[in-house]
Amino acid sequence: MDFKYDVIVVGAGHAGCEAACAAANLGSKTLLVTMDMNKIAQMSCNPAVGGIAKGQIVREIDALGGYMGIVTDRTAIQFRMLNRSKGPAMWSPRAQSDRARFILTWREIVENLPNLSIWQDTVHELLVKNGAVCGVKTAMGVEFLAGSVVLTNGTFLNGLMHIGRTQLHGGRISEPASTGLTEQLAALGMETDRMKTGTPVRIDGRSIRFDETTEQKGENDFHKFSYLDFQPRPLKQLSCWTLFTNEACHEILRQGLPDSPLYNGQIKSIGPRYCPSIETKIVTFADKAQHQLFLEPEGETTQEYYLNGFSSSLPLDIQLRALQQIPALRDVQIYRPGYAIEYDFFPPTQLNHSLETKRIRNLFFAGQINGTTGYEEAAGQGLVAGVNAHLRCHGSEPFVLGRDEAYIGVLIDDLVTKGVDEPYRMFTSRAEYRILLRQDNADMRLTEKAYALGLAKADRLALLKEKQAHIERLLAFVNDYSVKPVYINGGLEALGTTPLKHGGKLIDLILRPQLTIQHVADLVPAFRSELDLIPASRREEIAEAAEIRIKYDGYIKREQLIAEKINRLENIKIKGRFDYHSIQSLSTEARQKLTRIDPDTIAQASRIPGISPSDINILLVLLGR
Repeated sequence: MDFKYDVIVVGAGHAGCEAACAAANLGSKTLLVTMDMNKIAQMSCNPAVGGIAKGQIVREIDALGGYMGIVTDRTAIQFRMLNRSKGPAMWSPRAQSDRARFILTWREIVENLPNLSIWQDTVHELLVKNGAVCGVKTAMGVEFLAGSVVLTNGTFLNGLMHIGRTQLHGGRISEPASTGLTEQLAALGMETDRMKTGTPVRIDGRSIRFDETTEQKGENDFHKFSYLDFQPRPLKQLSCWTLFTNEACHEILRQGLPDSPLYNGQIKSIGPRYCPSIETKIVTFADKAQHQLFLEPEGETTQEYYLNGFSSSLPLDIQLRALQQIPALRDVQIYRPGYAIEYDFFPPTQLNHSLETKRIRNLFFAGQINGTTGYEEAAGQGLVAGVNAHLRCHGSEPFVLGRDEAYIGVLIDDLVTKGVDEPYRMFTSRAEYRILLRQDNADMRLTEKAYALGLAKADRLALLKEKQAHIERLLAFVNDYSVKPVYINGGLEALGTTPLKHGGKLIDLILRPQLTIQHVADLVPAFRSELDLIPASRREEIAEAAEIRIKYDGYIKREQLIAEKINRLENIKIKGRFDYHSIQSLSTEARQKLTRIDPDTIAQASRIPGISPSDINILLVLLGR
């Protein structure tokens, strides 16, 4: 048994697992401390991964050599590509997972990873010396030493759960809260605050009248998160089901509002805007006669269903009576009610882009401790924190992703530059370069960077090179190959597009909105032969990536030019170069915020809320002097 490590990761949720694996894969001797080894990477809320913008983050994690995409593919019981009706910058993969198998698959990974050890315990104290963390002390009184520590405590820091007026201390139902760390960090000068989130009731599927719901099937074509070449989704694929609340349900919910912790003053912390509780919905949208709900299976063989859209902290009897007003749930039997949970977090403007705290050296934060919500946002931060904890421990420069390189870069820059006034959730609208940050090209954006770090392995790089070669070959073919009207006009008319008047290049057909690469391949046997040179397991993904390159080439190039212009400001370093309080030509708000955040670059300074273009011009003039 060893008690000295390079990196210690506290908490084995989605952030902690990615952080520990990243540090270990880079060669750091790593310890993962968790309260319960049977709850590793627990899906505390809905049993799903991905979604709008979140799916892009999962693909980025995979492209960087992380594991969330691999685990999801192996445990998925439904897959869908969201936003297909919009452009490819908005396409977002989402999967339902078998909750129990998700945990077991993650545990198999972390237990068998070289350089990674696990300790089951609770961390109550950090060991700090000369302004730097040097280890942790657990509830059992065990001390572990380390060069870097990553805190990924989720909702456990002084967690308090609410079911009506009933309050339970804990970080998750039936799991104890973590105490001591918040108080210690506050004493060391770090700012702390409280947030709130919630989760819905869990229902016994045997009591659901599915004939009174609407089935929502998944997609059966070949989609997956991981860029690695393996067959995904070995489990049986299941449907979700939609249904609606009604006025009778709403009336019972309204009767329970006096006992709702959200409305009787019991909860005072900041809640999520984009995942409101059912009681918030009936108050905020009082004119709506119904709200859509989704029944999501928790696993391949379990009867447990998650009722998405019905997050609540109302008393048990109110939740139950309200559900019974919905025809499909009139005989409902539940496993446990919904509940709200309050927990401590640390405003993330106290962090550098490496996710190291500014006040305490060698200490990194990732996940909900930074004010975010969602498994995917947590996992993305965890991977970056784990990489940087390793680099810090070994004296290397930090690893930082730009806003034009990854949604993970947008996420972290938003957190450390703008802070949070509610639980942060990623959306495509938060990324100004979303045409560049598509789900289809995360490997082309990030895998070479990860390989240079040592995080992505040679097999992943080889797959990327093969993919790039196939795409370039397809692009060359469609640019050079000529087609004649006599051979394809019948097929074009059948597809509802205008026949050719004269011959042209194949690329001109693919550029038509009505046609896809697959359509054209069906019309042109020579092109079908080119596609068939791609391995079947990767053909659809590579063809789709090539088609996006063709159809959106102009938009992609224009956005790249804009990103390059902005990146010039990213190269102008200002950290430590100004005493902002002494620059009287800056506005008072600018002096205060620039002092507090101490941005690394002019570009980061320009993204701080309240910093005007004139403030930036003043800084540029002073730099010129």
